Amino acid sequence: MRHRGAALAAVAGLWATAAFGQQTFGGNECTDDCSGHKAGYEWAEQNSITDPADCNGYSSSFNEGCETFIDEPYRGADEDDDGNEID
Repeated sequence: MRHRGAALAAVAGLWATAAFGQQTFGGNECTDDCSGHKAGYEWAEQNSITDPADCNGYSSSFNEGCETFIDEPYRGADEDDDGNEID
């Protein structure tokens, strides 16, 4: 049941994010413009990162972007989850 509760919480979080228009990257909320997530994703891609333990960079958003690369290596870093371009 523990995993089910976490899954429900994640779905609720995504619904709330969508309902209030918060920009997301890899399912993670962006604090401003997702540029930190983009930087982390690109760094992980350039360095062929495969272990989340290696995602210990400068900020939470950088680390989340790094982890998104591990989970979704073909998604790219140029757009948020809704397909909006990240500057």
